[in-house]
Amino acid sequence: MVCIGAVAGAHGVRGNVRIKPFTDVPEDVAAYGPVSDAGGARAFDLTLVGESGGTVIARLTGIEDRDAAEALRGLRLHVPRERLPAPEEDEFYHADLIGLRVVDSEGCAAGTVHALYDFGAGDLIEIRRPSRPPVLLPFTRAAVPEIDLSAGEVTVDAAHLAEADAAPAAADDL
Repeated sequence: MVCIGAVAGAHGVRGNVRIKPFTDVPEDVAAYGPVSDAGGARAFDLTLVGESGGTVIARLTGIEDRDAAEALRGLRLHVPRERLPAPEEDEFYHADLIGLRVVDSEGCAAGTVHALYDFGAGDLIEIRRPSRPPVLLPFTRAAVPEIDLSAGEVTVDAAHLAEADAAPAAADDL
């Protein structure tokens, strides 16, 4: 299952919800058929009714009033991976990267991909490591030169990794 958006809250009194889309094109939250929670226990047909400030406004089947819509706040909406189009070359679905092994450019094991974030200044990749604190690297070709989905492996630049490890120590010295 791939998360394509999250319910940000109610919109109006008739059960409409505001959805924060995680798709390139906001309206695509309705392009892949019914949505469900992560486990598939709750499923909804989704119909777009508008847009507002970075969110899309939608109707979800079975949600008829503001209270029911508000109760869904925070619900992440998922679709099966096979419903999504194949990514272009050098594009990846976050869900395809989470959990991959990470090695540095010298071939040393460096951890696993835990998450990808976009806080506004560009994508970051979070790497969890067994005996060290997690590290965030820019998700750029320079810092992450190779992704091999078939091998289940991501290669990160050793210099970027060392620089990220050194950054907290430098901040502590201030």
